[in-house]
Amino acid sequence: MTVIKEPKKWYLKLFTLGKNFSTKTFSDNTKKLLLNAIGLFSIVTFTFYVESVGDDYENRQKYLDVSKSILSELYLASEYTDEYIAETDFILPMYEKQYDRWYIDNDSIFIDYFENEKAPDGKFYFVPLALFNNTKPYDPPRTEYKTFSKGTQDFFLINPEISNRIFELYDGSDIQYLSEETGKNEEKYLNQFTHRIESKWIEDLPWVDIESKEFWIENRKYIQNDKFLKHLLKKRNDLWRLNVREQLSYQNDLIKKDIKSLDSIIHLMDNEKHFFYWKID
Repeated sequence: MTVIKEPKKWYLKLFTLGKNFSTKTFSDNTKKLLLNAIGLFSIVTFTFYVESVGDDYENRQKYLDVSKSILSELYLASEYTDEYIAETDFILPMYEKQYDRWYIDNDSIFIDYFENEKAPDGKFYFVPLALFNNTKPYDPPRTEYKTFSKGTQDFFLINPEISNRIFELYDGSDIQYLSEETGKNEEKYLNQFTHRIESKWIEDLPWVDIESKEFWIENRKYIQNDKFLKHLLKKRNDLWRLNVREQLSYQNDLIKKDIKSLDSIIHLMDNEKHFFYWKID
């Protein structure tokens, strides 16, 4: 062991306890400090690691909970789409029937009916074209999706397969096309219908009340000669028959298919085993 009494050199003074510098004391103290430093580093590193793993686990659980909520909402979207298709299957044939009968020489050509036990003679009479301005853009439930879409990129990457399916169902090109066709594109024909009545019929006819069956009976020939209205009815029929109906059927199949897939994937995630924060393979 080397002992230097009252060392003069500055770098030895840094490692001197008391008046004398001892290599053994220096070595022991260095080992002690090194071990303490390594221990402290290990504890801090492990603490951050556990905290990070814990955050990942909590984010995974949040993701799983939101995915389950999305799945429940998709069941509602499926029911909504089924009802929407049923309404379409009722309204479209009604308008197509009106178009095909347009030039029949009959004062009641713009009047139709459906069977109703409570109505007189078991028939409820109505005017199909009086319903022309009724519209219902395709807009399935999306409350849970709004919550999901606010997540971060890391959140979406917890399970990319689920995330991609959800984004495609709610914001993909298929549903955007359907929403646009039943929304903005159909609204164009509704606006033209309203404008035709306000700018043409009101000027030509003594009275206008499209809700009144008598109005359509009394002005049957005038309305039959309105080629623009007939053309407008055809354009709207074509929109629904050629574009909307097929897209609705496709969207409905897609929702039902993805419900099964998401349910299976969520089931697998739900049954993963964890020891505290760590997944057990």
